[in-house]
Amino acid sequence: MSSSSEMTRKALLALSALRDTSQLIEEIKNKATTGTISEKLPAETPITAEGTRKRLEFLQQKTNHQFHFLTGNSHFSDTTLLHGNIENYIGMTLVPTGIIGPLKVLGTAANGEFYIPLATSEGTLLASYHRGSRACYMAGGITSLCLIEGVQRSPLFKFKNIGELGVFLIWILDKIEDFRQITRNTSRYAVLTDVKSNIEGNQLILTFDFQTGDAAGQNMVTICTEAICRYIESHAPIQPECWFIEGNYSGDKKATAQSFRTVRGKKVTAEITLNAQVVKEVLKTTPAAMEQYWRSSTIGTIQSGSIGAQGHYANGLAALFIATGQDVACVSEAAVGITRMELTPDGHLYAAVTLPNLIVGTVGGGTSLPTQRECLELMDCYGAGNARKFAELCGALVLAGELSIAAALAAGQFAQAHQKFGRKS
Repeated sequence: MSSSSEMTRKALLALSALRDTSQLIEEIKNKATTGTISEKLPAETPITAEGTRKRLEFLQQKTNHQFHFLTGNSHFSDTTLLHGNIENYIGMTLVPTGIIGPLKVLGTAANGEFYIPLATSEGTLLASYHRGSRACYMAGGITSLCLIEGVQRSPLFKFKNIGELGVFLIWILDKIEDFRQITRNTSRYAVLTDVKSNIEGNQLILTFDFQTGDAAGQNMVTICTEAICRYIESHAPIQPECWFIEGNYSGDKKATAQSFRTVRGKKVTAEITLNAQVVKEVLKTTPAAMEQYWRSSTIGTIQSGSIGAQGHYANGLAALFIATGQDVACVSEAAVGITRMELTPDGHLYAAVTLPNLIVGTVGGGTSLPTQRECLELMDCYGAGNARKFAELCGALVLAGELSIAAALAAGQFAQAHQKFGRKS
C-alpha cells in the first residue's frame, strides 16, 4: 500500500471513530434543534473603537491569547525575522484583519469551535463568511477531512532522441530508493513518496512527489529535487542535452487539470446538512432555491471552461492566507475545487466542497512573523503538528462561504449586501 493510501485509510478510520461517539452525535442533534450559539462574537457595522475593544476582549477570553501586534500595542522592529521572506524591505503594508465565528468543525485534526481571522480590504466578505459560519454552527458543525498530501516538483530533461530517453528512464526507475536516501540527507522533513514520468518526443518530465510535514513545502521540494538532479547529472549512463529544475508541469501557482484530479498540497473534503429552518432563519431562503441556483450556476461554470465548479473559494482563502502568512499566490491553485448542493428527501440541504490543491503550512514561510503567528495561534494552529488541522479549517471556511454566497444569489440579496457592506459612505 502506498503511503498516500495508508494516510487516507488512517484519516477515514479516525473520522469513523469521531462520528461514532454517541455524546458528540447527541450534541450535534441538540445544536441543530435549539439553533443557538452560547456566546456571540460582538459584530458591528460601521466599525468603532468600542466594538473593536469588545471583540478583542471576547477573543482573549475565549482563546487565552493576547494580540499585541495585531492591535498595534507592540510594533514590529526586529528586521532579522524577515530573512527569507522579502528582499529590499522598506516597510509594512497594513491590511485590515477581521474575525468570523465560531466555526464549528468536526474533523480528524480540527475538532471544536474556531474563530477565523481574515485579512482583506473587500467589504461584505467577512459579513458573508460570518453568516455562513453561523448557519453551519446552528446545523451542528461542518465535517472536514484532510484526505491525502503531496507536493510536486517536475524537472524536464531533453535528449537527442527517444532512444536515449528510454535508456535514461530505465536507469531512473531503478534508482528511486537512492533518490529517497538523497531526500533524507537533504531535508529533515521531506519524504519522497513517488516518481512519475511523462514523455513527449525527446523530452522527459519526471514528477517527484513529496510529503513535506507541516510546511507548505515549495522551497523544500525544490531543494530536494535539485539534489536528486545533481546526482542524476553525475551518474546517469545517458546525459541529457539540457535539463531544468521545473518543466512547468507540477501546477505550481496555477490551476491545472492534473492537480485537480489528484492532489497538490493537501486534499480536503467537507460536508454539512442544513435543515430547512436554519436555511430560512439565517440564510433567508430555502433549500430548494439554493439547490436550483447551484444546478443552474454549475452549467454556467461548465460553459465558461472553468477547472472545477465553485462560487468563490479564492475570497476566503486569500483573506486567510494573508492573515496567517501563507504564500498568497498559491490561491491560484488552492481555489480550484467542486461545490455540490443537493435537496435531501426530507427537504433539507446537503452541501459539500472538495479542495485538492491546498498548499498551506503552519511552520516556515511567513507563519512566524508577528501578526501572522498571532492569527495562527488564535486558531491553535501555529507550529509543528498543525498543518492538517489548518487544512481542515480551510475546507470548513470555504464551505461556509459557499453556502452564504449561494443563498444571497438564490434569494436575490447579492447586490443589496454589497450595497450595505461594500461601499464607502
